[in-house]
Amino acid sequence: MGVTIAVDAMGGDYGPRVTVSASLRFLEETPDARIVLVGLEQDVLKALAASRSPARQRASIHGASEVIESHEAPANALRGKKDSSMRVAVNLVKDGIAQACVSAGNTGALMAISRFVLKTLPGIDRPAIASQLPTRRGVVTALDLGANVNCTPEQLLQFAVMGSALVAAVDGIERPTIGLLNIGEEDIKGNDVVKQAGDLLKSSGLNFYGNVEGDDIYKGTTDVIVCDGFVGNVALKTSEGLALMLSDFLREEFTRNPLRKMMAVAALPVLRAFKRRVDPRRYNGATLIGLKGVVVKSHGSADALAFRHALMKAHAETTHGVLERIAQRLAAVPVPAAIAVAKAADA
Repeated sequence: MGVTIAVDAMGGDYGPRVTVSASLRFLEETPDARIVLVGLEQDVLKALAASRSPARQRASIHGASEVIESHEAPANALRGKKDSSMRVAVNLVKDGIAQACVSAGNTGALMAISRFVLKTLPGIDRPAIASQLPTRRGVVTALDLGANVNCTPEQLLQFAVMGSALVAAVDGIERPTIGLLNIGEEDIKGNDVVKQAGDLLKSSGLNFYGNVEGDDIYKGTTDVIVCDGFVGNVALKTSEGLALMLSDFLREEFTRNPLRKMMAVAALPVLRAFKRRVDPRRYNGATLIGLKGVVVKSHGSADALAFRHALMKAHAETTHGVLERIAQRLAAVPVPAAIAVAKAADA
């Protein structure tokens, strides 16, 4: 059975110029997929006309009369623009016309609309933002990366269940290790919320490694790292800033004088390999996990390569049954921890 993905064609800094070309390239590489391009029809048609892709026949257009801007408040976008390309794309998932939605638009608006339209899975109190980060050993899935600033211990347990299911489904690691991000490895470290979350995780039946620190993220100590959205977003943005700084430092040092420029030519294969390993475009696409549908948020400044990776992520999560995996793992949580999860969902 094929997978249909609804694409918010108007989202992001570049709109249809990137989303349409990326979608067509994705279709060329993914024979079982179809794309529904949602947006202002004339703009989408213009972008399609500029392409000679043989996959165009598997891309259709669904019109929308409004566009949510990057600066709009989520509440205004939710209530005031019911025919926005983002809202219509999410509605297609709710109606079963598409199995996933991908948008590079306003993150807050996408979360608000997705939660309102799709609702959360049974046993899940709040959706979280989950994404992969490169490590020395491969990748780590981290959540929450900004959706929930304040979390209860029970919600952190829910994030662990969802992250575990996501990694098991997409990466094929049946019992992924889970680390709880903290200021130290010892059980006595951290605030009360983190300590209580640690106790819940120990009795959850998940493969809980224990507390991990910030440097464990890129060591690849665990397969999943759990934290609240405040901590996760700070860690993510700090990492992005560090990567850019190191890239700038390398460029400056290799262009400082003619001799170093010659050395740069000799080192070009190494530099290209390094760039590929840390290229953020290859990790683009954050999952709004915990919803009754697959929704992936692309970075707003994503180019065609980065947006294509977000589409690949949505396709993988759909074909590997991430939603079903989450339900199974929630059902497998032992009674004491399950009671805590149920209380959080009912609160």
